[in-house]
Amino acid sequence: MFVIFGATGKVGKATITKLSAEGAPVRAVLRDPGKAAPLAALGCEIAIAEIGDADAMAGAMRNATAVQLICPINPHAADVRRQMLRSIERMADAIDAARPPRVLAISDYGAHLTIDTGITSLFHAMEERFRQCATEMVFLRSAEHMENWARYLKIAGETGIMPSMHQPLSRPFPTVSAADIGGMAADLLLAGEEHGHSPRIVHGEGPREYTALEIAAALGRLMTRSVVARELPRADWPATLTRAGLSHNYADLIVRLADVHNKGLIGVEAGDGEIRRGRTDLSAALELFLPHAPRAEVVDHVRRGEEPNQGW
Repeated sequence: MFVIFGATGKVGKATITKLSAEGAPVRAVLRDPGKAAPLAALGCEIAIAEIGDADAMAGAMRNATAVQLICPINPHAADVRRQMLRSIERMADAIDAARPPRVLAISDYGAHLTIDTGITSLFHAMEERFRQCATEMVFLRSAEHMENWARYLKIAGETGIMPSMHQPLSRPFPTVSAADIGGMAADLLLAGEEHGHSPRIVHGEGPREYTALEIAAALGRLMTRSVVARELPRADWPATLTRAGLSHNYADLIVRLADVHNKGLIGVEAGDGEIRRGRTDLSAALELFLPHAPRAEVVDHVRRGEEPNQGW
């Protein structure tokens, strides 16, 4: 039995889809019973548990062969760090109570760093806490999700400009489709082999790196208009993020991450772990957002995402 938390998120859905296609039994764990029907239609057993409820989480993990965990981030929280650290502690309590043989945790590129990396520092804290649990651990560190660039569809379509906190614009950086991360997670869960030591570190990224210039060009091709990237002035970052609906606290964490990222410090941990590459390119990931909703709704949907690597 494969127990998947965050079952309605982009990564969780992709993991469940692949596991179900392989005929593996899946228990989908979600917070809202109203969202259970599509997962039940895939043949999933359904469990309801809040991340803050360690007893309910432990119950959902019962008789698990392996568990996939993803720590939600509330971008509107007044104190994101406090909220996420509390969630991490409750997840660890549930692991210790249920003692599943193996746990795969979705983490973040740069989670190995001990310096202040803003939001990524919280994934460092998650990994450190989970290392204390008496179960085999796999940390799947995800590069920035390609889907996050869909938030720029509206402004790029209206102005022909894609503002970027990735600077300089010509610097390439890793990015990956959330669906590919879910597929990688399913492969790791299904393999189930002993790795020799715990935790096992796996880095997930796309088939190649992109620059902000290339991302702007990809948006332009999708919307059949010229789109250019422009550096967003550093002084404008906090206000831009809060206008997009993020709390001041979360915006500060994203700004700190961007500063470290632009120094070239966020990447694969040297000498530890492996790299797995997805097959989805950027245009294919973004194209999925075009037909399903008006652009303003697409941007809002992406902004509300509560998964790691929401990007900036």
